[in-house]
Amino acid sequence: MNPVMRTVMRGASKLAVAVYKASGGKVGGRAAGGVPVLLLTVSGRKTGQPHTNPVGYFEHEGGYLVVGSAGGTPQDPQWFRNLRAASSAEVQVGRRAFPVSVRELTGAERDTAWTDIVLVRCPPFGKYEQKTTRKMPLALLTPTP
Repeated sequence: MNPVMRTVMRGASKLAVAVYKASGGKVGGRAAGGVPVLLLTVSGRKTGQPHTNPVGYFEHEGGYLVVGSAGGTPQDPQWFRNLRAASSAEVQVGRRAFPVSVRELTGAERDTAWTDIVLVRCPPFGKYEQKTTRKMPLALLTPTP
């Protein structure tokens, strides 16, 4: 991604986070296709600084299934790379914020979740996967006490 586009995307993400927080998720709480959105805060894998991003999710097994699609770009999104390096994170769903454990889905579990959950609930994700050679990574965020 070129530097200008990266700056625009960061600014748009910061604005989306601010609006979501201010409205308790009433504005910005749904993505294209009606997919619900949460705010994910995870420490940077290099800096250790917390980063917050709006991320679409699917409710699954008492937690939140998230997809590192990045719209089908060649690389996993930074937030997913950070998530992969973390064992925990924080999410905000609506007005509720709480800690979660992080588990990346792999192998048959990932493939089943991709087919039976992601593609069933939001078929446009299939178009993202067709745009790239990588498999879209999935992670399950489970609330912790």
